[in-house]
Amino acid sequence: MTKAEACLWKYVLSGRTIEFQFRRQRPVLNYIVDFMCKDLMLIIEVDGMTHEDEEVFAKDEIRQKKLESAGFTVLRFNDEEVLKDIENVEAEIVAFIERCNSTP
Repeated sequence: MTKAEACLWKYVLSGRTIEFQFRRQRPVLNYIVDFMCKDLMLIIEVDGMTHEDEEVFAKDEIRQKKLESAGFTVLRFNDEEVLKDIENVEAEIVAFIERCNSTP
């Protein structure tokens, strides 16, 4: 687990501020996702610098399309967002959850 992933887990997803249960490093389809909430059908990915590489980026797009076609929503954040602006990352996750809860 990267430093950014560890921070997101510790300060946001481990159950202190968000009521839904997230799991880390979970197998979904043929992939290992950073964080997953089955109740919300939500996957959260934290991308490091290697994801800026064109080839890795293309693989990420394919992976995301497959996960979305299986019914998941994928939220992506980069390491810098998590490490320098975790409050806004948390706000985006909470906003997604609120939209899910308000949809009949």
